[in-house]
Amino acid sequence: MRESVQAEVMMSFLVSEELSFRIPVELGYATCDPYAVRLTFHLPGDAPVTWTFGRELLIDGVGRPCGEGDVHIAPADPETLGEVLIRLQVGGDHALFRTGAAPLVAFLDRTDRLVPLGQERALADFDAHLDEALDRILAEEQSAG
Repeated sequence: MRESVQAEVMMSFLVSEELSFRIPVELGYATCDPYAVRLTFHLPGDAPVTWTFGRELLIDGVGRPCGEGDVHIAPADPETLGEVLIRLQVGGDHALFRTGAAPLVAFLDRTDRLVPLGQERALADFDAHLDEALDRILAEEQSAG
């Protein structure tokens, strides 16, 4: 069974109204953390920076403004849904990124085929039970040997 989904998209890092540049961003999703997506930003001259947040936040943010706290996602133009803005904040500092909605939707569709939205809990419970069962088997083998 496939356990993760990866994609790379180009995003515009909006430094100011006059200055932006394109950077590669890796999108990641894994069954071991079925509620979350990871975005790894590759900024020139810096080490990659990874943000992890709820998959549902990304899904909702493609179609309407959402997010509280450090992550805000919204359509750039609510009328067209062609581009998405992702705002990340740490303390008083923030970074704003713009990307096409289509690659995000394609990535999210792949995550949904791996773990359908709303089925995350069943997977999380299965993993916990599998770990429990494996621990029990290992303990039995060690006590028998």
